[in-house]
Amino acid sequence: MKGKVAVYLAARQPLEFREYSVPDPEPDSILVRMRMCNICGSDLHLWCGLGPGLQEGLPQILGHEMVGTIEKLGGKVKTDSAGTPLEEGDRIIYSYFRFCGTCYYCLTREANCPNRHRHWIGVSSELPPHFNGGFGEFYYLGPGNWVFKVPDELSDDHVSPVNCAAAEIAFGLRNIEIRGGETVLIQGAGGLGLYAIAMAREMGAAQIIVVDALPPRLELAKQFGADHLLDVRETSPGERLEQVMGWTNSLGADVAIEVAGVPAAVAEGVSLLRNGGRYLCVGNINKGQETSFDPSHVVRGQLTVKGVHGYDSLAIPQALEIIARTKNKYPYEYILSHHFKFEDINEAIAFADEGAATRVSVTF
Repeated sequence: MKGKVAVYLAARQPLEFREYSVPDPEPDSILVRMRMCNICGSDLHLWCGLGPGLQEGLPQILGHEMVGTIEKLGGKVKTDSAGTPLEEGDRIIYSYFRFCGTCYYCLTREANCPNRHRHWIGVSSELPPHFNGGFGEFYYLGPGNWVFKVPDELSDDHVSPVNCAAAEIAFGLRNIEIRGGETVLIQGAGGLGLYAIAMAREMGAAQIIVVDALPPRLELAKQFGADHLLDVRETSPGERLEQVMGWTNSLGADVAIEVAGVPAAVAEGVSLLRNGGRYLCVGNINKGQETSFDPSHVVRGQLTVKGVHGYDSLAIPQALEIIARTKNKYPYEYILSHHFKFEDINEAIAFADEGAATRVSVTF
């Protein structure tokens, strides 16, 4: 059996379709038939040549935010990571990375394993088992990935963003510890920001303020239940500060969450917090993109600033539980704003790169 993939060869160039023999899984592995893979902001950064590890001219498969069905189970695989029995044909989601288990960070759990992408980024698709990225008809799930069976009541649109956007927000909010009655300010209303609205509310946030530059995203944030919206194109930083202070009795937000991927947002975000506030930085993943800010906001305000990149094994089932429980309360299905067929993936990437979509999905 053969399977197609779309490989990256050079920055901002069309992906090239290639075909490989589909391998049988090793005893502790799973062969997945892809159903849907989304074009995450990280994929766009990599396609633009901004991400670390990619090598020009080396065929590599991008894509990591995905859902699929089990095509073949390795002989030793009986259950998912939560102990639920697995069978061929089951829908599953899974971590797109796997920890090495032997480095300092795997031992201490203080930060994510720096080797977690070693089987993917910088690995040629010409090497078996070939299917190590989401932009392909199959995905080879090796030992060490967290795997979870998808609840029947959730659609592919509900769950395909879980193993990146939703899981990362679930992990980040758990780490920043949102408390009942707090004001939460969210910078960015893309997929991450929309999940942040829903999950912060479920964790007890009393007031949610969302900042973005695109009216369709702000409108969707309103549908998710945001209490106040700020359009950066129509307001100055000073006006936004005045608005936030007016909504918080001149204190500032208890928590601010940066999911915009804009370096300048960090400088503004810390200035919108109350003394003792907490800042969660998720979106700025690209190295070398600098900004400046007044550090006295951190020192005099006694702020907590925390960065999150990736998640732990609890984040996927936690995100699944929240979405399943609240799927009639929040319009999660609208997070995927546009769908393209796999054969049209280059058109999909070009469209996503324009920046108008909330999230673009590729279906198989």
